[in-house]
Amino acid sequence: MMIANLTGMRSFLILGFPGLSPKHYGPVSALLFFIYLAIAIENIFILTFVIFEKSLQKPTYLVFCHLALNDLTFGTLTLPRIISKYWFGDSIISFYGCFTQMFFVHYLGSVTSFMLLVMTLDRFIAICIPLRYPVLMTNNIISVLCGFAWFIPLPLVVAIVLHALTLPFCKSNIIAQCYCDHISITSQACGENVKIVQVTALCVAMICLLLPLAFIVFSYISILVVILKMSNAAGRKRTLSTCTPQIFITCLFYLPRCFVYVSNTVGFSFSLDVRIFLILWYSLLPAAVNPIIYCFKTQAIKQMLKKRLRKTKIGTKIQLSY
Repeated sequence: MMIANLTGMRSFLILGFPGLSPKHYGPVSALLFFIYLAIAIENIFILTFVIFEKSLQKPTYLVFCHLALNDLTFGTLTLPRIISKYWFGDSIISFYGCFTQMFFVHYLGSVTSFMLLVMTLDRFIAICIPLRYPVLMTNNIISVLCGFAWFIPLPLVVAIVLHALTLPFCKSNIIAQCYCDHISITSQACGENVKIVQVTALCVAMICLLLPLAFIVFSYISILVVILKMSNAAGRKRTLSTCTPQIFITCLFYLPRCFVYVSNTVGFSFSLDVRIFLILWYSLLPAAVNPIIYCFKTQAIKQMLKKRLRKTKIGTKIQLSY
């Protein structure tokens, strides 16, 4: 089962952390389980809170909802597989199951990139051309933009997955990763087209990551210029605070990825375990931390939470008094 021949593979074996001692399987899998619980509970809370709190049904918070849905889906499609490996010894994933997981890993990552672009556009219009904001950023318009963020990466990622499926797989079927991704799968392929498939996928990744990033950088530079031109210090602080959650979320998504890509480009190599850890870190950390940023760095959500908690306490005291 470990080595496939030219007739094709039936399954792959998820390696997880290759250097991990069996005595550490329990603590590591428990940590991953609690990370998944945090991702699920936090993002479901954000979705539920915004959906049922009508005062939060505004463009900015609708984008938060789309990001929460994306983060929840990503965590659900990746973490349970690696947890089951360490809990139940279930390391095998079917050939097409692995390609399906690869599709969602890259598709959801690309959606996040375009969703961050929409989030930045919302802040750019609100700060740089505020008089036009009520016209340009309605709930309907932001929903259409978020729909484009979900749709644009779809044909691109489908193309690279179908392209990878054309390769013959004749090497080891071991996936040296915690989930199936393009590099891990195509590194097990053989033939003269492997390099073409990998370069094509890299170009698609750069389109999905660097194009939104270029607009995001330009927008925040423009926003910073506008803020610095404000004469009122309190106004500068208040305006900057409206961008803080978006800046934190954007940095969490892009900075670790850029670090890994730049390190590989300049020839700085990581051990396999460190590389896997870094990929998990930049893939899963935003999904777990983003809802916390929404709650504690967004004034409207924070105030609404305090209001709800006060009502709950008052209601509890009234019931106890009877």
